[in-house]
Amino acid sequence: MPASPTTPHLARRLLLGAAVLLLAGCSSLIPQTVGLRDAWPAGVPRAAELTQVPFYPDDQYQCGPAALATAMTFSGRNMTPASLVNDVWLPSRRGSLQLEMLATPRRHGRVSYRLEPSYADLLREVAAGNPVIVLQDVGPMFAQWHYAVVNGYDYETGTILLRSGLERRQETSFTAFERTWIQGGYWAMVVTPPDRIPASATEKRWLEALLGLARGGDKDATVQGYAAALKRWPDSLPAAVGLANHLHERGSLEEAANVLRTALQKNPESVIVLNNLAQTLSDQGRNTEALGVIRRAGDPQSPFAGEVRTTRQLIEERLRKGG
Repeated sequence: MPASPTTPHLARRLLLGAAVLLLAGCSSLIPQTVGLRDAWPAGVPRAAELTQVPFYPDDQYQCGPAALATAMTFSGRNMTPASLVNDVWLPSRRGSLQLEMLATPRRHGRVSYRLEPSYADLLREVAAGNPVIVLQDVGPMFAQWHYAVVNGYDYETGTILLRSGLERRQETSFTAFERTWIQGGYWAMVVTPPDRIPASATEKRWLEALLGLARGGDKDATVQGYAAALKRWPDSLPAAVGLANHLHERGSLEEAANVLRTALQKNPESVIVLNNLAQTLSDQGRNTEALGVIRRAGDPQSPFAGEVRTTRQLIEERLRKGG
């Protein structure tokens, strides 16, 4: 029987439908790579390579210490994988957990900033000069977690460059990289000096990172981090309060008072600023001036009313004693 005249058209429609389904399936496997094709991040060059990023070969499954030493040394804090093994390497797991990876730089005066799960942010950081530590699943059959450092890319050739394992300059495609990276939820971090805010950082996430830095115990680094935040976001009340608090803790009372005065000009009704400025002035022995400031913070409905009462009582007690 001769074929129906409509048969070839039907076949083409079926093949076209299969192709659409195949593309849809690929998009679900590498959604961010497909997204880059349609919308390249604004202001990011199409290629970048940080050739000065050091390389520490990892031949003992200790990729965590190797990746961390790479990023920390590049940030100006010279480290070796061996010096970090006790901090991040868990023999029972034959690997390193993300928690330790984030916590360790903070003990050395560096900021650990976890990126958003975004290919665009990863590229933005590399273009800005910040190598990015990533967590990959490189197992061909079963999960095999691995830390590597992205130090370059070339979109025209579709290449991602990494310091990884025993390879100083590992080349992989955008698609292959995403397939390994997606398995860990696109986990990535950068390590920076406290005065260098990552290119993709938001105010909220940078201030959260500084809380971790403060727990690391380096007072000067913490002050630098908050000063950088206030420079990037000059109207940020949390950054101003945080900077003043850490200046006060360091004993730099006049600097703390100046930061709070500037913040008060922008936020004249802020009970937190009024209370902290009054406390700082009182600690400088300027109790008459401090009393005038704390009187402006007398809102009984404020959630900080208790702290305000305590500060005022302290100032009045110091005045009674002739302070």
